[in-house]
Amino acid sequence: MSAAGGLHAQGKVRDVFDAGPGALLLVASDRISAFDVILPDPVPDKGRVLTAFSLFWFERTRDLVANHVITANRWEFPEPFAHETFLSGRAMLVNRAEVIPVECVARGYLSGSGWKEYVRSGSVCGQALPAGLVESAPLSEPIFTPTTKAAEGHDLPLTPEETADLIGRGLAERLKELTLTVYERIAAVALERGVIVADTKFEFGFCGGELILIDEVGTPDSSRFWPAEAYVPGGPQPSFDKQFVRDWLDMSGWDHEPPPPGLPGEVVRGTAEKYREAYERITGERWDWYLQRMGVMDDSDWATCAVNLDRLRKERT
Repeated sequence: MSAAGGLHAQGKVRDVFDAGPGALLLVASDRISAFDVILPDPVPDKGRVLTAFSLFWFERTRDLVANHVITANRWEFPEPFAHETFLSGRAMLVNRAEVIPVECVARGYLSGSGWKEYVRSGSVCGQALPAGLVESAPLSEPIFTPTTKAAEGHDLPLTPEETADLIGRGLAERLKELTLTVYERIAAVALERGVIVADTKFEFGFCGGELILIDEVGTPDSSRFWPAEAYVPGGPQPSFDKQFVRDWLDMSGWDHEPPPPGLPGEVVRGTAEKYREAYERITGERWDWYLQRMGVMDDSDWATCAVNLDRLRKERT
């Protein structure tokens, strides 16, 4: 494999490095964002949970749509990444793709921004819903509610017509079909393990002319996970995802614009515990087994992840 290049991009959570011809290295940091703003406090091992979840779902949906994963084994990464031990379990070598500028959201339940929009207008992303629905109500069938993919600031909802105008009607219909099909697969698997996937979002791109699934899939960052045994429609639900953080931020009085407040230690610890619990419940694999399987030699090295990533960015810029 050819020598790796430099820093390709830095997102809210992921750092992306060139990794030879046609390849990228996606590194999931422990940064956490809410309301499209990066928060100042990292969540221990969050990046590894996101990578672990994504690998789990990429494997279980590849019969529905191809994906960009080449390998997540660090020892198979090109240099200099193969010898960066902190990357174990938190990085994926992937095929480079031309990213479609749409966040593909599937909703099976009425919650979050969808619920707020329904209260205002009786619809979600221009799609009318029956009157009288309550918060967290199940929808008669999942709906496709795409948004813009903003480089900065907030993603904005798109109606079906706006989506077709942006990327073309044929591609918009194909994305809708794939989004709902993959969501239904993920939701069914999770429900067997006692977890409701209320909604989730995907990203797609083209690689070698083929439409593929990219970035992350079915993670607590990109999905709303509810424990099925506690589900009662009519209000907010307990969750295994970022909602724990969002709720605290809303109670703090923050206006969702930078700069964000710092998170209390109990919120950081609680979020880390919820992410790991979600992984164990849905996958059936103990978290420490994942760490061992991925060659993580020091399960406390998350504390130096930000420092190591900053060093790697500077070395590769």
